[in-house]
Amino acid sequence: MEFDHIIIRYGEMALKGKNKKQFILQLKKNLKQKFTSFSNLHVIRSRDQMYIKLNGEDHEKVIEKCQEVFGIQSMNVAMKVENDVDKIKEGALYALREAKNAKTFKVTTKRPNKQFPIGSQEMNQVLGGHLLSNTDQYTVNVRNPDVEIRVEIRQDATYIMSGKIQGLGGLPVGTTGNTLLLLSGGIDSPVAGYLALKRGVKVEAIHFHSPPFTSERAKQKVLDLAHTLTKYGHQLKVHIVPFTELQQKIFREIPEGYGMTVMRRMMLRVSERLAEREGILSLTTGESLGQVASQTMESMNVINEVTNYPIIRPLVTMDKLDIIDISREIGTYEISIRPYEDCCTVFVPKQPKTKPRKEKIHQFEDPIDFTPDIEKILENVETVTISEKSPRKELFEDLL
Repeated sequence: MEFDHIIIRYGEMALKGKNKKQFILQLKKNLKQKFTSFSNLHVIRSRDQMYIKLNGEDHEKVIEKCQEVFGIQSMNVAMKVENDVDKIKEGALYALREAKNAKTFKVTTKRPNKQFPIGSQEMNQVLGGHLLSNTDQYTVNVRNPDVEIRVEIRQDATYIMSGKIQGLGGLPVGTTGNTLLLLSGGIDSPVAGYLALKRGVKVEAIHFHSPPFTSERAKQKVLDLAHTLTKYGHQLKVHIVPFTELQQKIFREIPEGYGMTVMRRMMLRVSERLAEREGILSLTTGESLGQVASQTMESMNVINEVTNYPIIRPLVTMDKLDIIDISREIGTYEISIRPYEDCCTVFVPKQPKTKPRKEKIHQFEDPIDFTPDIEKILENVETVTISEKSPRKELFEDLL
């Protein structure tokens, strides 16, 4: 005997009512994109759960890939046996023996097939007695077992499962619209992108590049961060904006204390124009309330004035240490701390305004025509499309 299926449970997707089918179809599509290296897998969807028929593939490697896909609440490795008591006993015993570091167990039976002659509670006793009489090292613990042997007796067959493996949760990427992520080289914005992906949003990124003040290695760092995010979103476009001339103009024409605020406003103006051009419905930032001068409530109010686009701020109430923890978990932290500055750090004024006023901003900004600068930027945007399968050498060799 061997585990020959993985059973996927949907979690939040199960609550989507009439729209549930489209979420399930997108999850199936996303899984197939992950499974290109597994030629024998067969994915079968149903309304309540999804079945992956392994056909000889390594279930542990398949589980690893599933744990990178949003929309999966939990998984079980399972074996499919006939609706026969002896076959079910044999499968349950195999599942228990395969459980690692387990000393206690319980059996939970569900019987959607009401034609099966033994009820759920009685089947729990039959299987529990069989497991105890054929092993020496296990005891029953119905409250807090090391492993739960789950048995689902369905119309076509019985599925026997051992333990439960957590998925990422969330919603399948591609089900809730798209967003343009303002991706710097720091810790916060990649985490914001990850959390947007978790809500089913398809992410593209915009990066403001200011050579020679920011280096090609800083640009490479951003592309590396984007490549890491493709692990969870399959593909990601990065729009690289030449920001040097506009940034210099801002800090030449605007009083120093307000320069950062005006720069952020220009970033949103450029981002909105690019999003509109690309058919993107929202912007996403890595802002966290009170973290820096441009992220006070007053600053965000003034900066937000220049766009009518919804701005998603997944980190707005999070502590920095919480953000760092997530960045470590998703693999972006070590990239983010590389010592290559982005345009937001090289032009930081000594005393930026933490409570800018709109009337002051308009007093300084309105006499200056920034429109030609924005148009020039949009004409010279460089777009790089990165996929999870893209070899890093091919992506970045021109930057070395």
